[in-house]
Amino acid sequence: MRTNELVAGIRSDVAALVYGPDLERLKEAGEEIAAALRRVPGAENVRVEQVAGLRYLKIEPDRNKLARYGLTIADVNQLTETIAVGHDVGDVLEGERRFGIVVKTDHGFDGDLSALLSLPLRSLSGQVVPLGDVARLSFVTGPAQISRDSQSRRITVELNVQGRDLLSVVRDAQAAVQAKVKVPTGYRIEWGGQFHHYEEAKERLLVVVPLALALIAFLLWMAFRSTRAALVIFLNVPFAIVGGVVALWLRGMPFSISAGVGFIALFGVAVLNGLVLIGFAEPLERAGKSAAAAIREAAELRLRPVLTTALVASLGFLPMAISTAPGSEVQRPLATVVIGGLFTATLLTLLLLPVVYSLVKRPGAESRRSA
Repeated sequence: MRTNELVAGIRSDVAALVYGPDLERLKEAGEEIAAALRRVPGAENVRVEQVAGLRYLKIEPDRNKLARYGLTIADVNQLTETIAVGHDVGDVLEGERRFGIVVKTDHGFDGDLSALLSLPLRSLSGQVVPLGDVARLSFVTGPAQISRDSQSRRITVELNVQGRDLLSVVRDAQAAVQAKVKVPTGYRIEWGGQFHHYEEAKERLLVVVPLALALIAFLLWMAFRSTRAALVIFLNVPFAIVGGVVALWLRGMPFSISAGVGFIALFGVAVLNGLVLIGFAEPLERAGKSAAAAIREAAELRLRPVLTTALVASLGFLPMAISTAPGSEVQRPLATVVIGGLFTATLLTLLLLPVVYSLVKRPGAESRRSA
């Protein structure tokens, strides 16, 4: 697995991945990092990946004794294989069927090494030598698992975020680890977890949002063939942003990817309100009415469609905004942005947009553009 896939695949909100050659030093560094992270406000359920806890049989061959009896490390390895998984010694045929023969030792020794110490090794001269005469056997506590990535041993320290926004907790955690944990040369710390998805999505939003705004502006220009009318309608976008930001602030919600998606949806609905208003005023102006009279009449006659559009969208998002069900933490910012943005966009569309339209279309402005 590649490092970026591993970092993004961790299910916890935040994870510190420590890489290095020595497993014991990695465990010590993990405990130091966990102690630093537990002091970070908002960091909950800090836990270190468990790497120890299994009992192992350790066989240490004595090369001098092996040489004395004419044995090799390969002979000890063969016996070790027999103890661990079994050694393949051949096949047996029964008619047309073939069966493998595997020699295995009984694992029911329950910590008694006497049976293992007496396991035989046969030298080239035919002499049978007990394993205990050429190797030292003992039971040790070893790692339950050894995680590796990019040819390096790795240990993971994970945490979840509660009561604060994810990005600020990550920044505080990185600062706390950098200040209180000194990793030796040859070791490194990388940060991953679900916040890695946030970073990737934020980079995509930096492309998607300007692209969406540019596409909206282009479609408005295509609808009116007028840059001036398109820009007037486009004013609904900042009107909507104000309401979305204020709604997030009032509910104490940080900006998130869900909120960013909500802003994209909000832009479309907000521009639609301006399109309904300006699209009705333009024919009236071409029919001979002044810009002020045309936009005033449009504001009066299109009041119901504009309010209906905003009300339908707001009521549709209301259950998401007040939901407390599992997964609602993703839905609430999106719905909050849309409802708050539609409130200010609709209000300013009916009150401020006619004023801007009248100022842009007044005769003085026309004469200055002609000059």
